[in-house]
Amino acid sequence: MNIGVDAAALGMANAVTSSSNDVNSCYWNPAGLVNLEDHQLSLMHANYFANIAQYDYIAYAKPIDDQSAWGISMIRFGVDNIMNTTELIDSQGNIDYNRISLFSTADYGFTFSYARKLQVPGFQYGVNAKVIRRIIGKFASSWGFGFDAGLQFERNDWKFGLMLRDITTTYNVWNIDQTEYKKIANAIPGQNQDLPQSTEITAPKAQLGLSKKFIIRYDYSLLVASNLNMRFTKTNDLISTNFVSVDPALGLEFGYTDLVFVRAGAGNFQNIQQLDSSTKVGFQPNIGLGFKYRGIQVDYALTNLGNQSTTLYSNIFSVKVDLGQFRN
Repeated sequence: MNIGVDAAALGMANAVTSSSNDVNSCYWNPAGLVNLEDHQLSLMHANYFANIAQYDYIAYAKPIDDQSAWGISMIRFGVDNIMNTTELIDSQGNIDYNRISLFSTADYGFTFSYARKLQVPGFQYGVNAKVIRRIIGKFASSWGFGFDAGLQFERNDWKFGLMLRDITTTYNVWNIDQTEYKKIANAIPGQNQDLPQSTEITAPKAQLGLSKKFIIRYDYSLLVASNLNMRFTKTNDLISTNFVSVDPALGLEFGYTDLVFVRAGAGNFQNIQQLDSSTKVGFQPNIGLGFKYRGIQVDYALTNLGNQSTTLYSNIFSVKVDLGQFRN
């Protein structure tokens, strides 16, 4: 749930907390859903770790009335066709390759979003209810639940955004198949004798955003956006204290007649320790392209899909469809 969705946003280094205003606001900031004029659908697919893992996303959102909107989305990150060799050796000590089976491991995130305008002009808020499902073949599975809250404010063409993720902490409870676990418990003598911990807790995070869109000679536009991504623990982020760590991000989107878009961004600023014990600041650059015509928008981003990935860059494609354009 931390990787991000939508090639347009990823091309801008995810600096869209304040500017997100479409179906993908289900992920970035649910408050942006109130800007929807009609039904929208979004799809994204990306390969991860040299095509070993698949990352997929689908979302749908629609306005309820002039003051509110709702949306639903699903994310799947999984690795399929993993060989299960726990029964490779039979009871006679012989290797039997016919005993190899295949399984998948996958994480699912289901999000239900609601947004509404406040009575104060320019303010709007949104909330997410999240259900997390994680499956490791027939070995283990878990259920998790959590909530997000978002706020957006616009004044004099400046947009401000605040996204609070996992505000109540997201709590995951694992169910481990003890029969399957016993098959591997003695694979290495003296290790794996105790069942793994059965609960996981995801700590809250906050994202603060600022953006403004400039119109240049009617046909051209420039969206400038920034984010401060905060985690309430000490990390290697550019700004790091015992209370909070801050990773800034900057994104740009150049548009022509709301038809063609060129994007760039920089984020994931980290203090990286070198072999000589010195510290160097590293960051992640991103670029992207977009094309929109008659309610269909296709976006592409060249980016590092996972912040801690050893894979330098990933190609990401997404499609957004304004279903209102196809009504008779």
